[in-house]
Amino acid sequence: MLQLQAIRDNKEEIINALKKRNIDAAPLLQEVLQLDEKRRAAQTQLDATLAESNALSKEIGQLFKTGKADEANSLKDKTGILKEDSKKLSEELHNTTEQLQNKLYQIPNVPHESVPSGNTENDNEEVFKEGDIPTLHTHALPHWELAKKYDIIDFELGVKITGAGFPVYKGKGARLQRALISYFLDKNAEAGYTEMQVPLVVNEASGFGTGQLPDKEGQMYHIGEDDLYLIPTAEVPITNLFRGDLLSKKDFPICYTGYTPCFRREAGSYGSHVRGLNRLHQFDKVEIVRVEHPQHSHKALDGMVEHVKTILRELKLPYRILRLCGGDLGFTAALTYDFEVFSTAQDRWLEISSVSNFETYQANRLKLRFKDEKGKSQLAHTLNGSALALPRVLAGILENYQTENGIRIPEVLIPYCGFDTID
Repeated sequence: MLQLQAIRDNKEEIINALKKRNIDAAPLLQEVLQLDEKRRAAQTQLDATLAESNALSKEIGQLFKTGKADEANSLKDKTGILKEDSKKLSEELHNTTEQLQNKLYQIPNVPHESVPSGNTENDNEEVFKEGDIPTLHTHALPHWELAKKYDIIDFELGVKITGAGFPVYKGKGARLQRALISYFLDKNAEAGYTEMQVPLVVNEASGFGTGQLPDKEGQMYHIGEDDLYLIPTAEVPITNLFRGDLLSKKDFPICYTGYTPCFRREAGSYGSHVRGLNRLHQFDKVEIVRVEHPQHSHKALDGMVEHVKTILRELKLPYRILRLCGGDLGFTAALTYDFEVFSTAQDRWLEISSVSNFETYQANRLKLRFKDEKGKSQLAHTLNGSALALPRVLAGILENYQTENGIRIPEVLIPYCGFDTID
């Protein structure tokens, strides 16, 4: 959420910056400033009314003490009017504050200056590419057919017990899945991230804190009776560990990692691009989250990008990195790098990770602050990234490592799997 003071001081700059997102934010920002002015006027009037009421109450008490009951009683009518006025002003202040908050929730984060302009994913900027695309044998298959051939993932069985988008991993498929999770967590721990095990359901305040609500409400599974949400990523519970906290400069950097199943409704999309593991309602992901001093957050983002690179190098998967354009940038992000692995059997790039800096946007929602050297309270910066999301990494391994006699296991995963081929 953008800070009100920033909107007051830099309205035109914010409007121009949000044009990268193909948004005309001028009307919305004007509404915000008008509501802010109305809120401040109501607060000033309420404070004055309460002060007058308190002064009058003291005067009435003094009059009673000095035996001037008639004068005291004559002033009581005025205090009744002031109390009624205070009640109305309090309601107006509450309603205006709520309207203002709702309007602020509608404004996306301001893109970092390095974010390219553009409308769609086709305008994203490729900034890095590495790895050789393998040449597959003549009868190479996409991963959903390999899964059936070697009986390692059963999509139909998932439909039977739950519905589409909930696969069942079997035998070596389940062990490979577990191996990837352990490998990712170990790599993150080696890089200085503390492993956390967090709840898979969160309350509404957590959803608002990291920006999934109200922006992505329709994409989340909601538990109506308890008013809780299944998490779309471990980012939500891990980042919310710090909601409402006041940190000190010595606490930085805070680096956490966690594995969780993730749940996304992902409704209304069909075709080969969402077949098999390409898009699921439930999937596993290992996440990295950082809370940083504002001066160091973009250096930390570069470090996160390099960390994900090392994992993909060890897996020996061909990949590329995209800097997302304004039109494809997530609502809460200031800057995002997407990692894509090349699926040789599908002849297309598959997104496997997003690494983002949210700057103060999430921290403002979370009320996550720290005290600087002068003892002044400032908003921290938050970052997160996938390291990594399993479905498309698994799809890339199955497809790129297939041979005519089976599927080879990447060398780095063999100690975790306990086998070197699927056949």
